[in-house]
Amino acid sequence: MIRIQNIHVDYGPASERKKILNGIDAEIEAGEFVSIVGRTGCGKSTLLRLILGAEKPSTGRVLIDCVERSQPDRECGYVPQKYSLFPDKTALDNVAFGPKVTSFRGPFTRLAPGRRARMREIRAEALEYLKHTGLNESDARKYPHQLSGGMQQRVAIAQALIMRPKILLMDEAFSALDPSTRADMQRLIKQLWRESGTTIVFVTHHTREAVCLGTRVIGLARNPAGGSSIAIDLSMAHIELDSGEHVLADAVRRIDAVHRNDAVHGSEDSPSQAAEYAVL
Repeated sequence: MIRIQNIHVDYGPASERKKILNGIDAEIEAGEFVSIVGRTGCGKSTLLRLILGAEKPSTGRVLIDCVERSQPDRECGYVPQKYSLFPDKTALDNVAFGPKVTSFRGPFTRLAPGRRARMREIRAEALEYLKHTGLNESDARKYPHQLSGGMQQRVAIAQALIMRPKILLMDEAFSALDPSTRADMQRLIKQLWRESGTTIVFVTHHTREAVCLGTRVIGLARNPAGGSSIAIDLSMAHIELDSGEHVLADAVRRIDAVHRNDAVHGSEDSPSQAAEYAVL
């Protein structure tokens, strides 16, 4: 479904060019749950934006179903780290916004036959998606500021899924949540993935999370020649989120070895960030 062909990304003027990604090649099949890990600044989010179509590579191509990416569209849903909710809309209206925009375009949509019936259908569907993510009807009437961080992230996931994207892109989507809420969201997204069969590309810096969620883990690491490339690509056995450490140990150890090797090539992480990766 997703083909990433010899991607290079460079930023800045020619005299101070900084290489971010250096020769990324990968293929992701339909229905996979791919976790992307790597140290801070290694280009994980950049790679996600390339798949989304929000950014173009310096050289190389990203294709979805053999069509080169040029801009964001309905093929890909996107859940960022910071909730992308409209503050002046209720949770229900946030989720219904996408289908409303795509159903009613043009200057005369208010006069379109069947508009009211379609609006009722959209709102009913939006409520079902909210319920599917664990929220209820009273939550649907609340505004974002009235919801906890975990509840806002559930709305953001429903907002993405209601558009029925082939691919769901998640960029550090749970990193701002407390541990208990994060664990709930991990279980939720894995359940939704199993039920929907949606292809998910999930960026995280948390090794255990990557291993437990993904059917495959891709690790990016800085290249001595500059920029990051794929240092490890592991297919994962079926691992549950509450699996014991002995089940996770081998995969976590192999991925963390990439992080440690990355530090040898020069990292911009602070000592505290380097220590964090050493224990994940």
